[in-house]
Amino acid sequence: MDQIDARSLYSKISWRLIPYIFILYLLAYLDRVNVGFAAVEMKHDLLLSNTVYGTGAGIFFLGSSLFDLPSNLILNRVGPRLWIARIMITWGIIATGMMFVQGPHSFYFMRFFLGVSEAGFFPGMILYLTYWFPSRERARAVARFMTATSIAGVVGGPLSGALLKLDGRAGLHGWQWLFLVEGVPTILFGISVLFVMKDHPDDAAWLSDAEKHWLDKELERDRIEGGAASNHRLFDAFRMPMVWVLAGIFFIDQIGTYTVNLWMPLVFNSFLHPGGDPSGASIVARYATVPYICAAIFTVIVGWNSDRTGERRGHIAACLMLSAIGFGWAAYAHSLPAALCAMCLAAMGYWSLMGPFWALPTRVLGGQAAAGGVAIITIVGG
Repeated sequence: MDQIDARSLYSKISWRLIPYIFILYLLAYLDRVNVGFAAVEMKHDLLLSNTVYGTGAGIFFLGSSLFDLPSNLILNRVGPRLWIARIMITWGIIATGMMFVQGPHSFYFMRFFLGVSEAGFFPGMILYLTYWFPSRERARAVARFMTATSIAGVVGGPLSGALLKLDGRAGLHGWQWLFLVEGVPTILFGISVLFVMKDHPDDAAWLSDAEKHWLDKELERDRIEGGAASNHRLFDAFRMPMVWVLAGIFFIDQIGTYTVNLWMPLVFNSFLHPGGDPSGASIVARYATVPYICAAIFTVIVGWNSDRTGERRGHIAACLMLSAIGFGWAAYAHSLPAALCAMCLAAMGYWSLMGPFWALPTRVLGGQAAAGGVAIITIVGG
């Protein structure tokens, strides 16, 4: 058999997989949080209160949480290619349909079914990476993939600001243009998944037979060493204490992450326009890119260092402490620069822990247990 250079092989796999699934997750996250950028104008045009907006923004997670587990189990059975395509096409249709919201009830309805349609996408992608990378390489892979969530803020800010300026074109509000233009690409990329994504390394024509054989052996050895080979039943995920501890951590992380995603634009707008003037939406969107840029850079650094040292728990704890400092500062911020710096720290901490975090459960769980364990964690977070 040919001599395999492990570092070269993992680099090859990363360049083949990560950019594409990065784009898929970028679209998913953009469709999930663009309501934060639309909030200022949407609340004004539809006369939505902060309570209605907060409830509608959050009800997404109820729909997602109810179906994350069955969705991930189906993905594990039918394969990522078919199921990820199904998820993306249906959520793209719902995300585009957000432009037809007319009041509180339709807002709640569409946000709930956006969550239902997207259920299983994120845990499915985490599971998908375990098919290609052993646990010692996983923090870097997850970190690169997860930067899509922060880059969504970088791209989403200017893009949303530009789309909001289309207010009045073709009789549509700016926030309607935002949902239309950001929703349609998801449908198109969902269709592309059927032709681009490969379920397993054995399906990849760009890997040699020797590389496939070597990688299969490495992944199996990693499953045995970590315990995933023996913890492969769904019940194993429910009975493992670590899964529930990680679920609690993820719950905390998601509160912080979506505080930044859904409320940061409104916080910044309160300093620029204390009366809630929607005319500042595009300016707010530009300011909102800064925390996401910081988070993207820090996420890659933390994931790289966690794999380099093989240490996970200390990295997770340090990231949580950084976010605590950021939100503590944000509570007492009385100016836009202070709020901006505080949100940078909060975003850096919450986003960057994801690399070492997801390397933990996927090392000790395999098969249905991995699919169920990842889903349990995301359900509690949701």
